[in-house]
This record gives sequence, C-alpha cells and structure tokens, in this order.
Amino acid sequence: MADFEIGSLLILGIALLATGVIAGIIAGLLGVGGGIVIVPVLYHMLTALGVGENVVMHVAVGTSLATILATGTSSALAHYKRGSVDLDLLKRWCIPIAVGVIAGTIIGGNVSGMVLSLIFATVALLVAINMIFRKDGIALAGQLPGTPLKELLGLLIGGISVMMGIGGGTLSVPILTLFSYPIRKAVGTASAIGLIIAVPGTIGAIYYGLGVEGRPSWSLGYVNLIGFLLIIPASTLSAPWGARIAHAINPRALKIVFALFLGFTGLRMFYDVLG
Repeated sequence: MADFEIGSLLILGIALLATGVIAGIIAGLLGVGGGIVIVPVLYHMLTALGVGENVVMHVAVGTSLATILATGTSSALAHYKRGSVDLDLLKRWCIPIAVGVIAGTIIGGNVSGMVLSLIFATVALLVAINMIFRKDGIALAGQLPGTPLKELLGLLIGGISVMMGIGGGTLSVPILTLFSYPIRKAVGTASAIGLIIAVPGTIGAIYYGLGVEGRPSWSLGYVNLIGFLLIIPASTLSAPWGARIAHAINPRALKIVFALFLGFTGLRMFYDVLG
C-alpha cells in the first residue's frame, strides 16, 4: 500500500473535512449523495499524494460509496420528514436499481481506472450541460413511462451511478424532472435511492479491492478508512442544512455554479486520461 507522510495526512484530513461539509450540503440540497463532489476531490488529492493511476479512481469511487451510506441516510430522513420521498416509486424502482448496481459493481471491479475516469468525466459533462442549458419546466412527458422503459431507467441509474461512486440523484433527479416529476419530491426520493446504490456498491468495492497492490494506507479493499471516517461526520451533520435550504430558496444560481464545477472536473479528467 502507498504510505502517506504526516504532513500530507494533515493536509488531506483538512481537505476531506471541508469536502464532507460541502458534500453534505449538496446532498441535501440537490439530492446527489455528495459523491459527485467527493469522487473528483479524492481523485485529485490521492493522485497528488502519489497513489497510482491503476487504483486511484477505484479508491475514490469505493470511498465515496461508503460515505453515502451515512450521508444518504441523513439526507433521506430529513426529506422524509418533510414528505418529499415517494415511497411508491422506491418500491417500483428498488429491484431494477439493485440489479443495475450489481451489474455495475461487477463491471467496475474488473475494468481499469482509466475506464472509470472516462465514465465519470462523460456523465459529469452531460449533467453539467443539462443543468446549464435545460430550461425549467421543459419535460418529455407528463408522467414516467410504463414497463419496461421505466425499469430500464432504474437499471441504468443504478449501474452508471455505482461505477461513478455517486448516490443516484445526479442521474435520477434530471430524469424524473424530464417526466414532469416535482423537483422537491425528485430530490427527496433521490436521496433514498442513494442508499439502494451505496450498500451493495460498498460491499463490492471492498471485495474487488482486497489484496490489490498500490492502495493507500488504511484501506479496506477500495474503501479508504481515513477518507471514510473524516468525510462521514462532516457530511452527515451538514446534509440537513442542505435539505432546509432546498425548501427555502430557488437553487437555480447554485445549480449553475455546480454545473461549472462538474464541467471543469469532467474536462480535467479527460485531460488526465487522454492528455
């Protein structure tokens, strides 16, 4: 395993605590599970600390999925108390999402870090473009499609999300709103979807990373315990703040700033992989 010096550990710890706060707020505000922030930060921080490119993206994804276990729970409970979690939709999507997660976990555990980076970069850019250019109120239909397209959407959300290390809201919120789903209920339901993704995804990340060379110290499989222990308390405490903000303000300006961050992250990952 790659060892960190004390100074590097201190810098990493401070960065991860700040990342946890930001990720928690974004999880509660936009229902994205925080992973869309945690993964690129971990990727760049671990790379700077000398973790090899063959495992750095796997560790970033695995650690992010583990943190979503706590962040998603906190965010989902906060939204549930406000009546913005659609339990009927969760029941209909639970199995397709779980199947997608299992398939994505198997694929992600057997492909290179470069492939995972390209998947993350591509989806991040698409989400950024959707956030910036899609006008509010534009929809493809007045309700979710019927079987089997509805189940296919859940399958894709689960599979792609687990390979990116995200909670599902990054994909499910824009998809749901494309079918005229109320934005606040989409955000609340997405936070619960994150748990369906994170539980099997974390187990898979631990399993496929066991014994792999080059992982940073204090890693259980592809889950780095330092990142897990520092990000979780900060993100768990701050997630309800985001949920409260989501019910109090128009998040359009924040979405644009967040979209620019995603766009920059995606382009930077493309550069790192292909440059």
